[in-house]
Amino acid sequence: MALACGGPADTTRSAEGTRTAASAPASPRAQASPVQASPVQASPSGSPGADGDFPALSGEIVRRLDNALDDTLRRTGVPGVSVGLWAEGKGSYVRALGVADRKSKARMEPGLYMRVGSETKTFTVTALLTLVDQKKAGLDDPVSRYVDGVPGGDGITLRQLAEMRSGLYNYTDDPNFQKALKADPEREFVPAELLAYAFQHPSPSAPGSRFQYSNTNTVLLGLVVEKASGRPFGEYLQRDVLDRAGLKHTVLPAGRAFPSPHARGYTRQTEDGKEADATDWNPSWAWAAGAMVSDQQDLRAWARIVAEGTLLDKATQAQRTTFRPTAYAGIGYGLGLFDNHGWIGHNGSLPGYQSTAVYLPDAKATMVVLLNSDTAVGGSEPSSLFAEAITKIVTPDHVYAFPPASGTGTSPSSS
Repeated sequence: MALACGGPADTTRSAEGTRTAASAPASPRAQASPVQASPVQASPSGSPGADGDFPALSGEIVRRLDNALDDTLRRTGVPGVSVGLWAEGKGSYVRALGVADRKSKARMEPGLYMRVGSETKTFTVTALLTLVDQKKAGLDDPVSRYVDGVPGGDGITLRQLAEMRSGLYNYTDDPNFQKALKADPEREFVPAELLAYAFQHPSPSAPGSRFQYSNTNTVLLGLVVEKASGRPFGEYLQRDVLDRAGLKHTVLPAGRAFPSPHARGYTRQTEDGKEADATDWNPSWAWAAGAMVSDQQDLRAWARIVAEGTLLDKATQAQRTTFRPTAYAGIGYGLGLFDNHGWIGHNGSLPGYQSTAVYLPDAKATMVVLLNSDTAVGGSEPSSLFAEAITKIVTPDHVYAFPPASGTGTSPSSS
């Protein structure tokens, strides 16, 4: 799906492990019974590598990873990519290839801020689950208890919103929304406008009947967080999630705000289909579903925090990581979180940027991929192609892979 929340290039590589100093993030934006089934995709068991062990990130493995990234950069044509791979007891691998700015030819760097798209969903659902732990919300509460005007809201639970099984239409699929955004990508949207695009359509499926990725779900959860906490979503997110997690370079921006230094992002999601610089487009249209900004090191920490449930009660995390079926073998979706062949986390995509931040529990390994283009290659998201190339080398028994996007909203990816 286009406009998800969820483009020869210079292949110059930055020094391994180098981080660029970043300025302080912008202030966060101040706003606006489940079907029972056995888990289809549970947390993985067994050892990741072909030889039963995650390889040391040195020597021949580094050479192979370097070659794979160079090849994927050429194949995808993205301007630049930042990659981080860390495994307990096995070392680390950090690379930045290509350019952060096509005009100036400034190199991509690991420490740059990036828009992270639907990685935002992991933060939004975590905010909800902290309220569940505080007994201020219940996963089996109807959304109508918190938000008025949701079609069939008495029969849609917060759990179904978080696991992408509400049946509600995805507002970013609406042709009028797409036309409005492309006509004025700097426009400020508010949540009520986004939901109005969705609610004019009949629900594609009954609540709880099937997995269907929809940004509408997570926008609603942002409003639920506001109602249950009594605070603006951005304020609650900052104080009760980001601050508790110790994330200093992650923010829900106000409007077009973008902390510096950041990479410039490029997209073909334009009225004429030509590539444009989307860096300063307003991500308010994605809000709680995809508007956040982060960097490589914060996402490294967050991937493990969210996979292990550091901020949540154990029982709540157990519900979060009950991964139910999607249309694709080896991929399950829990509560704002997926299991992609053993890698736990999420990805993200919006015009100009893509992200992947995932954690492999058995190997205690983390992978972060950030890039400054969202242009698909043969129907596949370029971020997924980089993640696939990496995991084919280090975890051949757990290869991260998404099928090409179908445009139906059924894929558990950001698009």
